[in-house]
Amino acid sequence: MSDIFDDSARARVERQIDEWLAVMRQHDETIVAIDRGEVDEYRWYVRMRGVEKEFTTIWLTLGQRTLRYETYVMPAPEENAVQLYESLLRRNEKLVGVHFSIGIEDAIFLRGELPLSALNEPELDRVVGTLYQTVEQVFQGLLRIGFASRFAE
Repeated sequence: MSDIFDDSARARVERQIDEWLAVMRQHDETIVAIDRGEVDEYRWYVRMRGVEKEFTTIWLTLGQRTLRYETYVMPAPEENAVQLYESLLRRNEKLVGVHFSIGIEDAIFLRGELPLSALNEPELDRVVGTLYQTVEQVFQGLLRIGFASRFAE
């Protein structure tokens, strides 16, 4: 089990995340916005412009032990749900540090979690990059499975 970070340690990590994200935004033209959650939340929203999916928003949530991260991939499939879920499970086998999951209203999310003791700037960059790149790689294919009739010619 990972260590619990007290309020001062968590505040230090919060400042580091703010700084790291500011640096990332300066060097990555795909990042169009970085926002914070409510005052009492330890949460960030990183909005990125994509090619295959117009925008990907990554949520980072700082807990006492871990940094949780997630992005919304697509709504629940209208058709071919079994095929889509099988595809996602097979993709999970190849992913490192993230996994596809079913969330609210059966929407598809990409999620992961990292112990705070392992968090540093390169790791945060890897997390954001992995979420973004994975969505870019799979989005159109998943849509064609889950909404096949909309793509029929």
